[in-house]
This record gives sequence, C-alpha cells and structure tokens, in this order.
Amino acid sequence: MLVSAKEMLNKAKAGKYAVGQFNINNLEWTKAILLTAQELNSPVILGVSEGAGKYMCGFKTVADMVKAMIGELGITVPVALHLDHGSYEGAKKCIEAGFSSIMFDGSHYPIEENIEKTKELVDICESLGLSIEAEVGAIGGEEDGVIGGGEVADPNECKMIADLGVTMLAAGIGNIHGKYPANWPGLRFDTLDAIQQLTGTMPLVLHGGTGIPADMIKKAISLGVSKINVNTECQLAFAAATRAYIEAGKDLEGKGFDPRKLLAPGVEAIKATVKEKMELFGSVGKA
Repeated sequence: MLVSAKEMLNKAKAGKYAVGQFNINNLEWTKAILLTAQELNSPVILGVSEGAGKYMCGFKTVADMVKAMIGELGITVPVALHLDHGSYEGAKKCIEAGFSSIMFDGSHYPIEENIEKTKELVDICESLGLSIEAEVGAIGGEEDGVIGGGEVADPNECKMIADLGVTMLAAGIGNIHGKYPANWPGLRFDTLDAIQQLTGTMPLVLHGGTGIPADMIKKAISLGVSKINVNTECQLAFAAATRAYIEAGKDLEGKGFDPRKLLAPGVEAIKATVKEKMELFGSVGKA
C-alpha cells in the first residue's frame, strides 16, 4: 500500500534526519530501492519524472507496478510514490493514476500564477489525502529537458507558497541536477536558514542530492531539510556495474546474456548506493 509522504517527512523533520527520494526508471530500479528500504527498515519515496513516466508506458502502469511489487515483495515500510518536477497537467494525471504524492513545479511561472496553480492542487490533494511538494527558485542543471541555472530562492516567496498548505517545499539554494561542476560554490546555507526561520516546521526538500559532499548534506538536514532527492548517482552506479560486466566478457559466458544476469550487477550497485544514502540521511531504522 502506498502512503502520503506527509507523516514520514514530519517525523524526519522532528527527528533531524531526512528521507531519500530515489527516482525509478524501470522494474529493476523499483525492486532494488524497495528491497533496500525494507532491509534497512527505512521509509522511502519513489520519484517518477514525467519523462520516466512516459518511458514506463504511463503513470498508471507505474502506479500499478509499484503497488503490485509492494505486495509481492512483502514490503512493510512506508512507501510514497511521488511525481517529480510535475507540470500542472502531469500532476492531475498522477492523481488520477493513483500516486500518493505529487510535486508541482511552478517555479518557472510568475509567483502569482505559481501560487494560484499550487493552491488549486493543494485543495485536490488535501481532499484525497495526498502529499504535495511545491518549488520556489528553479533548481539548476537539466532534468528531463527542464533546465535551471541554480537560482537562489527568495525566502519571502517561500513563505507565500508554504502558507498555501503544501506538505513540503523545494527551495533553490544553489543546488543543481546531475554532476556538479568543479567550480561549484556550494550550498547557500544562509538562504536555507532564512527559509526555515520563515517556514517553521515545514519539511524542506533538497533536489540534486548527487555529488553534494556528506558534510553539506548533514548541515542541510540540521537546517530543516527532510527530503533529499537522488537520481543521477544511482544511474552512474548502474552504468558502471553493467559496463564492468560486459567489459569482463561475462555476457559471453554461458547464459550471461540473459537480462536477469546481465542486469544483476547494476541492480546490486543501485542497492549499495541507496544503502549508503539512507545511512547518510539518517533514515535507517526509522520506518
């Protein structure tokens, strides 16, 4: 059964740890993340971008697969299925498809329009018991064609959006999607601190969790970040393990070409990455 992310994130904020959102791209990804969460007794959020949803044959296919997998694998830890960087239309489709949480990314709209659309979606989510994430200040880098320059959010705009009743708030604090460049100046903790002071107990979200040094992650959690998104790091780990398997010629030995064998090292690499992140975020044993 899927749950809203509200309770797990409120507990994380109060307990000074963070819950990881790990983006899924296919069956292997989903299975690896769910099994690791269960093994570590950690709550988990499965993120689905609009591009990944399309790739996996639509949001309903994804929701049905995840729900069936939770039952089949005997997963008992809290699992939220969350739309990542959703458009207004995408958010409505995910609500219909049976997601338990959505993100509406209205950061590219003028603040008035962002507020208006967010408010409407907040009302729908509230009536259905779903959690909703909003964004202020575009997160840098590229994710599914959405390109942002790593803007720093205005704390007052953050408060305006937080006051609409969203469950959690993603605020740009110099973080970016993908790999961080060598000259990246780091996270803006002054901004994060100012945002938390204005938004109080609301869980804050850190996008672009791949490549942020561990000490910065820990400091961000101490300043109210309760949800951290990881995607690129799992992709890199999966690709490296698959490459090593093929370069070692293992796909040519016996039935090494069988996808179940071919993809197995990549799945183990995703599990190891998720475990490392859950330990860093402090969510182990918190289910």
